[in-house]
Amino acid sequence: MSQLRSQKSYIFLLLIALAFLLGRYLGQIPTGRLGIQGGEASPRAVTPRGDLDQDEKATIALFRSASPSVVHITSVARVTDIFTLNVLEIPQGTGSGFVWDKQGHIVTNFHVISDAGAAQVTLFDSSTWPARLVGVAPDKDLAVLKIEAPQDVLQPIPVGTSHDLQVGQKVFAIGNPFGLDQSLTTGVISALGREITSMTNRQIKDVIQTDAAINPGNSGGPLLDSAGRLIGVNTSILSPSGAFAGIGFAIPVDTVNWVVPQLIQYGRIIRPTIAITAASDRVMQALGLEGVLVLDVRPGSSAEQAGLQPTRRTRGGRIVLGDRIVAVNGEAVRSPRELLDLLEKYRVGQTVELTIVRGGEQLKVPIQLEADRG
Repeated sequence: MSQLRSQKSYIFLLLIALAFLLGRYLGQIPTGRLGIQGGEASPRAVTPRGDLDQDEKATIALFRSASPSVVHITSVARVTDIFTLNVLEIPQGTGSGFVWDKQGHIVTNFHVISDAGAAQVTLFDSSTWPARLVGVAPDKDLAVLKIEAPQDVLQPIPVGTSHDLQVGQKVFAIGNPFGLDQSLTTGVISALGREITSMTNRQIKDVIQTDAAINPGNSGGPLLDSAGRLIGVNTSILSPSGAFAGIGFAIPVDTVNWVVPQLIQYGRIIRPTIAITAASDRVMQALGLEGVLVLDVRPGSSAEQAGLQPTRRTRGGRIVLGDRIVAVNGEAVRSPRELLDLLEKYRVGQTVELTIVRGGEQLKVPIQLEADRG
């Protein structure tokens, strides 16, 4: 046992001696050989950069001007606590939006708030306000909220046009991707006249395609031109993973600018209609016909006054097909959905010319558009 202890002591003393010798050796090595300069380390001299490019200055000015109009929207789900039975508000998702007017109306995408029990809006100054739902247009993926914030903290976004946009124009998207605050991405208009499908399976037409990054959370935020004007509402991306992949879409501002006032006034879109009941697509396919077959005409409507003929059954039980609408102001109509899309180009009270087929003969029938009673 004593022999084992003395071996351990010997090894311990040997290690101490080796450590001492190594320390003396390292102490004799000049610090330069270890890459460490003698004396106190100092930072590198800063290289002057000169003035910013005009393009950079313009982008900075655009963001500073437009960002106060952009808001962060948090959708909230209301759930009941199973123990206390209290109703709790749980954050569910985030999106973007923008200030429409000094009355506190906020525009965003319908899909941002569609499943929410409530919503909160955070303004540029970081103040958060409970939002009330004013109106929705699921077919256009648009919604309007309202907050009771002071007018001095509300900066409405400047509104532009979309009918005169050109491929190659610079565009700027501001939003809150992934819940991050106030991010700016830039790009160009890469295509115009696209169509995307809304949550109701209706086609949204004349959509703007851009390569500006539009990530989850950007939805509902503004797409701006180089003058800082609203030209679209960012709504979706084309990506299997959900992350930005070079193609984003925005609802054109010309659509936004007629939908939003109606949502504020009526809570929904007031569509022009010709007050008929149309045959379904399945019936038309079974008959081997294109167009819109009139099944019924509302009594007292402009359609009745224009003399549109409904489908009827004779006393002998034979079915006589009614008028079949095949065009509106010269534009072909192949289905009830196409008729609805075409009528959206017009306003209630306007007169359009229907091309109808009656008994194998084509006729032109003028008709005044009425408000859809919903």
